[in-house]
Amino acid sequence: MKSLPRLFLIDPVVMARIDAAAGQSGIPLYDLMERAGQAVAASVLRHYPRAQRFVVLCGGGNNGGDGYVAARALLQSGAVVAVHHLGDVGALRGDARTAFERSGVTPLPLDGYSPIAGDVVIDAVFGAGLSRDVPQELIRVIEAVTRAKVPVLAVDLPSGLCGRRGVPLGASFRAERTVTFMARKPGHVLMPGRELCGKLEVFDIGIPSRILDAHAGSVAENSPLIWRDALPHADMETHKFRRGHLTVFSGPAHATGASRMTALSALKAGAGIVTIAAPRQALDVLSVTLTAVMNAPVDDADDLQSWLDDGRHGTFVLGPGFGDLEKARQFVSLLGDRAVVLDADAITAFRDHKEALFGLVTSGTGKFVLTPHEGEFARLFPDLAADRMLSKIEKAQAASARSGAVLVYKGADTVIAAPDGWALVNTNAPASLATAGSGDVLAGIIGALLAQGAPAFEAAAAGVWLHGEAGHRAGDGLTAEDLAHAVRPFG
Repeated sequence: MKSLPRLFLIDPVVMARIDAAAGQSGIPLYDLMERAGQAVAASVLRHYPRAQRFVVLCGGGNNGGDGYVAARALLQSGAVVAVHHLGDVGALRGDARTAFERSGVTPLPLDGYSPIAGDVVIDAVFGAGLSRDVPQELIRVIEAVTRAKVPVLAVDLPSGLCGRRGVPLGASFRAERTVTFMARKPGHVLMPGRELCGKLEVFDIGIPSRILDAHAGSVAENSPLIWRDALPHADMETHKFRRGHLTVFSGPAHATGASRMTALSALKAGAGIVTIAAPRQALDVLSVTLTAVMNAPVDDADDLQSWLDDGRHGTFVLGPGFGDLEKARQFVSLLGDRAVVLDADAITAFRDHKEALFGLVTSGTGKFVLTPHEGEFARLFPDLAADRMLSKIEKAQAASARSGAVLVYKGADTVIAAPDGWALVNTNAPASLATAGSGDVLAGIIGALLAQGAPAFEAAAAGVWLHGEAGHRAGDGLTAEDLAHAVRPFG
């Protein structure tokens, strides 16, 4: 991770420290502002060559300074430019003041802007560091721009969007494009921030990688560059047991579909053997609907203990379509030294027994991965789910540390967190994954990677990414069955 600084997501507070460290290293901070503003001007000219007028909205901080540099560059290119400023322009200080004075423009008040056809707005009012609700004056402009459907290019982050949590602070521009500098912030990738940012461009304005690396922290965008070396690689001597045996628990005869999709996706993801452990009354249904997946009768804890006596049975997925919450708790209590993915009903089963689950995870020798969606997360971690001041990343990190398990907090912006504080945000999932059974497929992919020997955090991160890739292959209108058939191993 330390060699991949461009994948890190930099908190706005930390980004301010990076800027300061760049200045302390001898880099003139105005030079960084100049490069940032020039990058904004270049981007808007490239993407909006037919604009009749560029309207630069500036604030009183360094984000506004970037806007004044962009305005000067646009004027020098021959473009028609208008600048509107929030607050008293006389209050500008430091580099932002220098940028204003060099721009040669006379800004108009922000509330004097009325969008007209042919405008392109450059939003340089607030950057990523905003931590309070936006003023009413800006809200009125945001609403007017939205009604007029004027395209917006945001500088660093759309004004009004929290750079840490990715949520609007009262209101936010919806940008077609966002230009940021050096590294993404959490607000660029967390929902709804990702949609509000539009297409994101990251420009290198000259801060050395060693400074970014020194401040990078433990949050990054999910990418194969992070986990590919931890995944198993097949060789000529590989056989089915070396590729791992995954056991997927099934519910009763009328509810076997979830376990079947989990099992199929696990086979497609590379597990050598997949067995569905099911109640005896469900075996006939499973036998006529499965071919490559094996079946085994496991009705109760005694049956499971006998199954566990075979040391090759080391990896399990429990929860999809399982149904019996009391039996789920019994089964989990026997799996403390195995690799286990707990999903759906296996999570809900511990709604009123959270400490028992967490104690089992932290006291055992197994590898646990929990895969809750938002509702299931709230059942296990109600205090974290209710805390609106925490970002989704921070919630997942706290939940993972508390439970001792790797946490896959699902959604359009799935967060994968480890107990040691590392967290990844996934960005490759298409909207079509929001369909019944999609989570069952994800559980099977993660289970397959665990069965093949991948560490829990890397298995979870790779599984989420592969799940997204399968969604793209399956296309719009996919069903969970389509998704399971579209799963491929990495590589």
